[in-house]
Amino acid sequence: MKFITTLLLAALMAYAIGIYTSVPWWSFAITNLIVAIAIPQKPLISFVSGALSIGLLWACLSMIIDQSNHHILATKVATILPLKGSYVLLILVTSIVGALLGGLASLTGSFLRSSKA
Repeated sequence: MKFITTLLLAALMAYAIGIYTSVPWWSFAITNLIVAIAIPQKPLISFVSGALSIGLLWACLSMIIDQSNHHILATKVATILPLKGSYVLLILVTSIVGALLGGLASLTGSFLRSSKA
């Protein structure tokens, strides 16, 4: 139950902080850190929940943005990067980067919580 709660809370807070405030793009790491400190979990579970929450959030948001402009921008960016113009690979890379950052932020929060106890 804690896993699902952490997953939903981290994704909801990251979405809300990104949409309703004017903070830098990496602010979701702070929200994941706070969620991991507030909800005690083992470090591996904390990493997985943080990685899934942000990875899925970024994948969904990038697919929505990509669909809204008919893959034009994503194809151009994927052409600049070594992705051979594949917008699908660009979305995958984007979600992997988000998942790693979210997971590491949650792992850091889990370690901070265990070091205080």
